[in-house]
Amino acid sequence: MFKKLVLPATLLAAFGTAHGDEGQWQPHQLPQLKSELKRIGIQIPAERIADLTKHPMSAIVSLGGCSASFVSPDGLVVTNHHCAYGSIQRNSTAEKNYIVNGFLAKTRAEELPGGPNALVYVTEKVENVTERVLKGLDNVGGKARHEAIASRIKALTAECETDKSYRCSVPAFHRGLEYYRIRQMMIRDVRLVYAPADMVGNYGGDIDNYEWPRHTGDYSFLRAYVGKDGRPADPSPDNVPYKSKDFLVVSAEGLKAGDPILLAGYPGRTSRYKLPAEIRFARDVSYPATVAEYQADLDTIAAATKSSKNDEVRYASVVKSINNRMKKTQGLLDGFARKDLAAIKDGQDAEFRAWYGRQAGVSGSMLSDLDAAIAADMALEQQTFGWNVATNSDLFKSARTLYRLALERKKPDAERESGYQDRDLAMIKARLTRLEQSYVGSVDEARFAAGLQRYAKLPAAFHPQGLDALLPSVADVPALYRKSALGDTKTRLALLDADAATLEKSADPFMQLAVKMHAFALALEDRSKESEGNLEKVIPQYMSAVIAWKKSQGKPVYPDANSTLRVTYGTVDAYSPKDGITKGPFTTVEGIVEKHTGKDPFDAPKALLDAVKAKRYGQFKDPVLGTVPVNFLSSADTTGGNSGSAIVNKRGELIGLNFDSTYESITKDWYFDTAITRAIHLDVRYMLWVMKEVDGADNLLKEMTIKYPKK
Repeated sequence: MFKKLVLPATLLAAFGTAHGDEGQWQPHQLPQLKSELKRIGIQIPAERIADLTKHPMSAIVSLGGCSASFVSPDGLVVTNHHCAYGSIQRNSTAEKNYIVNGFLAKTRAEELPGGPNALVYVTEKVENVTERVLKGLDNVGGKARHEAIASRIKALTAECETDKSYRCSVPAFHRGLEYYRIRQMMIRDVRLVYAPADMVGNYGGDIDNYEWPRHTGDYSFLRAYVGKDGRPADPSPDNVPYKSKDFLVVSAEGLKAGDPILLAGYPGRTSRYKLPAEIRFARDVSYPATVAEYQADLDTIAAATKSSKNDEVRYASVVKSINNRMKKTQGLLDGFARKDLAAIKDGQDAEFRAWYGRQAGVSGSMLSDLDAAIAADMALEQQTFGWNVATNSDLFKSARTLYRLALERKKPDAERESGYQDRDLAMIKARLTRLEQSYVGSVDEARFAAGLQRYAKLPAAFHPQGLDALLPSVADVPALYRKSALGDTKTRLALLDADAATLEKSADPFMQLAVKMHAFALALEDRSKESEGNLEKVIPQYMSAVIAWKKSQGKPVYPDANSTLRVTYGTVDAYSPKDGITKGPFTTVEGIVEKHTGKDPFDAPKALLDAVKAKRYGQFKDPVLGTVPVNFLSSADTTGGNSGSAIVNKRGELIGLNFDSTYESITKDWYFDTAITRAIHLDVRYMLWVMKEVDGADNLLKEMTIKYPKK
């Protein structure tokens, strides 16, 4: 009875009654939210926001894991400092440390290569292809269903990528109820233009991560380059800046508490529609194990790099990424302890099941099938976790990638596993090349050995049957690295064209290990496909029913985040984390001075401290605060992947960049609490002030179109 709900028009009928600021909306849903946008004061027509070819959405881009936006007609992109961290680290050495000292290109010729993984994606088209993906699969489950869906997605992708300037994908929405094909122009020549010193871009470090009040200048600038014909091209000194169709005007006019904001970007993953059993599994099993693993890996890296500044620089980006994921996961655990989300979900689930039982013509087995599929998937997740702990080696992963690629090449391109088709070769090469800047043999060796030791101590449920006998002993690990040549970039890249027979005869110990463990890895992958196929069959049925239930209550219906373009809205707003405490929505440069200790991570640049002391605030002084604002809070609905997302005012002008959430908000990935959920944003007035008063980035200030306060 719920199949009609896969039609967008039917789904959209529920959106008019959305309340609060919850919701990561697909752009095409915005016209249904007209009343909400008008209520908070947004002046941009909803129809224009929904149109990806018009301003402001045409200026919003993805960096593949982070969000960003064009801020000049010459391909200048602004994003977070931590989003460009890989490019900053790639160009840094112990002697020329752009992480510590910052980097500014005064001319185009001085701009630095962002690296093979620095990409800019411009979304141009989104179309519903649900019927083409799911037709005829109603009664198919397990691995057969998963592979049928994968095959159709590959065909839809190939059909879309006839022009190699574009990258296409077909992600699932509403946990497999809908599928949309997304067409993005992929710009491959991306260069580092400007990044403030870590003392600005990462002020407060991991101590302040997810905390409020915050005083972080989390911004950086990149530039997209294309061939002289205006089309994406491989990096070349002959390339020219991309002429962006639209760009955001930067507003230094400021904002105040209660002002409306729109946020556009590419949020990663949320789990708002997961069941109570899935919350308890995350709370009691998955997240505790994950936090422990992150911490152990960080400890290993720290011990292995402590005697070498160069090694520290090489692993700086890796460490930052692990630290961020660990703090978020620990924050989720703390949030689960603070508020019993499982109990809240129990109540919602009981209501839903009671409602479902009253509906005519529904499946009598859907709920039991759902519970069984989820239980099987959680059991398999533990074993996959064990596999990942036991194989924590970049060299082993490289060997596995090369051998799998050689095997997949025996098949026609359309039949290869996703990730190993001809369209993926450039990205595989980029991953193998990237190790040149983020790999040290002794560190990787320490991580592999420590991972094997941790795996041996994991409970039996985390040990896939048959894996233990295949793994090398800890004592054997040093010999693997001593005898392997895969640590050399040229050697790795040369093997991209090797056939499977050649690799099977290789004397390299890591390649031998990859060949030895391939059958086991493939069997684990097949088990995953079986589980995914069963979930892909039953969860869309469940989601269709949930949407009908929510619609009957007049509640908002939006898909979980899945790294696709979304829009959220809200207001600049304070919050109360506990009784008797209210945290205001702005921080200022005076707070930087208050936190300053002269030691990392609270070691602000002297030029910045001097400018604050002299009160050289200029046009960036807030009339109410009487100083320069640094960060601000809003009630917008965000998650990981929204880093770098443009925050625009009621007219669509850039006023901030999203970069974090408050610690109390972390559980929003599972449950949105309107009372305490707040996102943390950089105020562009602080960015512009640092550019002018601290770093002398006058060339970029002139390049951008900046709207200053009226005198």
